[in-house]
Amino acid sequence: MNKHNATSIGSLIALAGFISCIPAVTHANPDPNAMVNQFEATNGKFDGFRRSGAKGICATGEFIGSAEGRKISTASAFNGKPIPVIVRFSVGGANPKAADNTKSQRNLALQFNLPKNEVWQMGNISAPVFGSATPEQLMGRLQSLQPDPTTKAADPAKVKAFADANPEVLIQGKYFASQAVPASYVATNYWGVHGYGFSNAKKEKVWGKYVFEPVGGVQTLTDEEAKAKGPNFLFDDLRQRVMAGNAAFNFNLEIAQAGDILTNATVPLPEGRKKITLGVLKIVAVAPDGTGPCLNITFDPNIMPAGVEGAADPMLRARTAPYAVSLGRRIVEGSKQ
Repeated sequence: MNKHNATSIGSLIALAGFISCIPAVTHANPDPNAMVNQFEATNGKFDGFRRSGAKGICATGEFIGSAEGRKISTASAFNGKPIPVIVRFSVGGANPKAADNTKSQRNLALQFNLPKNEVWQMGNISAPVFGSATPEQLMGRLQSLQPDPTTKAADPAKVKAFADANPEVLIQGKYFASQAVPASYVATNYWGVHGYGFSNAKKEKVWGKYVFEPVGGVQTLTDEEAKAKGPNFLFDDLRQRVMAGNAAFNFNLEIAQAGDILTNATVPLPEGRKKITLGVLKIVAVAPDGTGPCLNITFDPNIMPAGVEGAADPMLRARTAPYAVSLGRRIVEGSKQ
């Protein structure tokens, strides 16, 4: 047991067994083409680049699962043997020239290449919450933020009206505003934001939300330090830390308790929930700028191995189709990292 494990795995399984995932509410998801069109209309269109997390760099890693992971899940990721991982770090937003020294989102996208051709993909972000609870709400938020063609700015009245009617869309932005600028891609936390269930060979199930926490601890910059770093320091910093062997994350699962909300990504688990460490991810190499094996991977969090399942979260389920549309457009345009 590590320091997070104040209770036994067995008792956590017993506790989590009382949690039933709330059935999914039927949602008329926006057309995926319309969703991607709206991303482009609101955030700008940069041919070849991802419509979100455009400024990124590819890396490779190695994951070794823990005994705790094997106790709660049959997933082969936790078999204790080194698992190769394709990694992509990025800054949030559609602009491939986004600044590194601002209080904005950082992303950690992962593809675990598992035995027997299984794949586990994740899209983790540097906030414990997502920016909307449903795909319809995400579409409405994007529409409210769409710049006027004449003024090149969003209509403040529309922005306020939508936010007043949908206060959840402000939670993530307030979180980022309250945090200091991350000092490194490998010195900040990354949350999965959605709920996931882990099943073992006895069909016992543990529900929770996971977070990748840097082994070396969270490191941030003061406003003055961030300004001095400039807008393009994260790639070089990543290479230096990887070369020095200082780039690793604990893959931690926060265990849900009865009554916790797992079907709304704008609601984090309450503070103080028990954690178990499912393994350690080490970043071992960084690709040259603009290259690498992650170029055309969508990092769809609905792609999971046997032994892991997603909660009935409408925002989670709605990701797959727009990701595919975006990838198709990027390939036609000429994919860029």
